Amino acid sequence: MDFEYPVELTRDGDTWLVTFPDVPEAITFGADKDEALLQAKDALATALSMYVDSRRDLPEPSPAKGRPTVRPDALDCAKLGIYAAMREQGLRKADLARLLNWHMPQVDRLLDLNHASRLSQIEQAAAALGKHVELRVA
Repeated sequence: MDFEYPVELTRDGDTWLVTFPDVPEAITFGADKDEALLQAKDALATALSMYVDSRRDLPEPSPAKGRPTVRPDALDCAKLGIYAAMREQGLRKADLARLLNWHMPQVDRLLDLNHASRLSQIEQAAAALGKHVELRVA
């Protein structure tokens, strides 16, 4: 799953309001467009972490259609990919813990977007789910 979401930028007085059509929980603003898009990255990650915490499916990004797009940072995208794979396979955190022979706090940290997990742990979880991590610089 690609985690690049289109945004709507709206002038709101002296600031720019950013909303996400696909993630209504993510709303932020900035003094100018650049700052607003920078803040949007954090707002998006925060909103998507709420989906993970409440065990909901992640929203699919709609086509950009000329709108700017925002994605969480690479580590967060990898963690969200693990979560999405778990949802696709009908697995809970406890199931992933068993597959990896990990304790539950390790799985909790792996899916926590505020925790700096090691890439090797994410790769291990992906492999346990029959997936792999692709990392590239574009």
